[in-house]
Amino acid sequence: MTENDFIPGHHNQTFQDGSVTWESPSNIALVKYWGKLDHQIPQNASISFTLNQCKTITTLKYLKKESRRDFSFEVFLDGEKKTGFEPKVKTFFERVEVYLPFLKDYHFRIETINTFPHSSGIASSASGMSALSLCLMDLEKRLLGKMSKDYFINKASFLARLGSGSASRSLEGELVVWGEHTDIENSSNLFGIKFDYPVHKNFKNYQDTILLVDKGEKQVSSTVGHNLMHNHPFAEKRFEQASNNLSLLKEALKTGNLDDFIEIVESEALTLHAMMLTSLPYFILMKPNTLNIINKIWEYRKQTGSKVCFTLDAGANVHVLFPEKEKLKVGKFIDQTLSPYCQNGQFIEDFTGTGARRVEHLT
Repeated sequence: MTENDFIPGHHNQTFQDGSVTWESPSNIALVKYWGKLDHQIPQNASISFTLNQCKTITTLKYLKKESRRDFSFEVFLDGEKKTGFEPKVKTFFERVEVYLPFLKDYHFRIETINTFPHSSGIASSASGMSALSLCLMDLEKRLLGKMSKDYFINKASFLARLGSGSASRSLEGELVVWGEHTDIENSSNLFGIKFDYPVHKNFKNYQDTILLVDKGEKQVSSTVGHNLMHNHPFAEKRFEQASNNLSLLKEALKTGNLDDFIEIVESEALTLHAMMLTSLPYFILMKPNTLNIINKIWEYRKQTGSKVCFTLDAGANVHVLFPEKEKLKVGKFIDQTLSPYCQNGQFIEDFTGTGARRVEHLT
């Protein structure tokens, strides 16, 4: 598919007002994407676990307006108006207007709730932009009168990508690939696709406990970090490494080899942060307790033979990954040994999910 495939024809219907609600999960990349071209095109393919509990619930209320001069919207987070989010939403609307020509026909009230801390490295932009894109696609489907399920999902992922690259991976589950890759059929730089290859039972209901080392705003945004890859001395080798790791991970997922899975996932996490450390200007998103947790996980794995491992997103928090069969013993390890390194001892217990869903309003 090309970008032009997402430009709609004439809308058959109009609506004076209405509302729609979607919830969309966050995701955690196993093979990371760090560095992009114009129009949110990734420099390398990535693959992620879709989460279940960490999600954004967005209600989009729309009211027909007379003037089409400009976009008209308000943004609310947890019931509080957030004017600080408006520039990002306006940029998003400007990027997607050609694909959603009805945007200036309505005033929108965007009401959002997160089940996890915003801007703390748990990909709130991924769940937020995917939820908003699904709401907008729901409205477009109403206006057009009909739309296939595949087109709906692909276009929603395509739109979400234009708001936040990783948002393209939040619509389906349990594993999603975004970015062209020779070993992944139908993979695309334009939208994420469900990983449609054999996955061993070892990875069923895979656990992800997110240790909240730092719940504050990141010192350097992901957007800035991505841009620093343009002149990075190790960029090309990094993109090549990520591509090779995705091929290796595909095989590990098939065979259920947890040792290979651990090696790939932890290497990817540390390489992501190595790119930050070696960019100009350089920066560090990890905190001292991030490193303390990593070392404790390594010690525990060596002592017990556990298949627990970690990954990191673009932040200080640590995602502790482990098979469902180890839930009790690893849970005890997290509670007793790792939680003291968390801010206020807080962590979120999550696991792989199946993706976004429409929330029906009760009457």
